[in-house]
Amino acid sequence: MTGHQQLVNHVCFSPDGLWIASASFDKSVKLWNGITGKFVAAFRGHVGPSADSRLLSSGSKNSTLKVWDITTKKLKEDLPGHADDVFAVDRSPDGEKVASGGKDKVLKLWMG
Repeated sequence: MTGHQQLVNHVCFSPDGLWIASASFDKSVKLWNGITGKFVAAFRGHVGPSADSRLLSSGSKNSTLKVWDITTKKLKEDLPGHADDVFAVDRSPDGEKVASGGKDKVLKLWMG
């Protein structure tokens, strides 16, 4: 699977294996079909993906966390709150919580 313009720094599968999300220093998160490997969508300006079967979360240099709807490929929620770049994002196994961390040395927990 090719498509990023710079090195890939993070990859994750959705728990059901249907999706793969990849992040790169090209400031994009790409969504791939986890079965065929085919490209599905790109989300610009964000890094550090975490996906479940329906949502993709990503962090950004603009200090926000974004939640994307995998089905519609549209932004579902914009979560400001960090004071600096967000480098790490992960979803809980039940999909109800998201944890994020970054350059501001803060770990945030987002509920529901």
